[in-house]
Amino acid sequence: MPAAPGAPAEAGAARAKGRPRSAAADLAILDATRETLAELGWGGLTMGHVATRAKVAKTTLYRRWPSKNELVVDAVASLFDELVMPDLGSLRADIEAVVAQFADLLARPETQAALLALFAEGTRDRQLRRRIREAIVDPQKRLVRQGRAAAQARGELAPDTDPSTAREEIDIIFDTIAGTVEHRVLVSGEPITPEWTRRFTDLLLGPLTIN
Repeated sequence: MPAAPGAPAEAGAARAKGRPRSAAADLAILDATRETLAELGWGGLTMGHVATRAKVAKTTLYRRWPSKNELVVDAVASLFDELVMPDLGSLRADIEAVVAQFADLLARPETQAALLALFAEGTRDRQLRRRIREAIVDPQKRLVRQGRAAAQARGELAPDTDPSTAREEIDIIFDTIAGTVEHRVLVSGEPITPEWTRRFTDLLLGPLTIN
């Protein structure tokens, strides 16, 4: 049966409207954002610079990210998605493995440039600071939750008895690990060596584990 008049145009419009986002384009844009940020800094980075480097139209960029803030936050968040909590048979081994992953990530020039620029700008922009917490900080607390659950299953940590207390403890553990490693790498400029990681883990595990 022949199509009704106007059907091809309507079908084309439907395909255009429902066209899925390109994962390759997203990856190119996020990579370009970090590279441009490292090269030009926060003040020099524009959506136009990123579009040119990623070889996409500026309109494509704005359809995905309405502002530079959103774009940079997502570019940084995508780096931290690489971190995983292994299950190596002990809480000590799991913590040391995550610290090593985190240190390796922070050692990359693009990570350092992006984080320092983002955190500096966040001190002046309350909305950006909230976005950093929602998109970068809070999602990574999954690592603590996963490691904690595995350690409890092995009998290394006591089971949770109060959800509110558990959330507070997870926040403190995350802040301790992330804050210490970030300070050592980004502020002090000191290396994260295996010996340092072992000593740090000793101090962290002391009050946590069951004796």
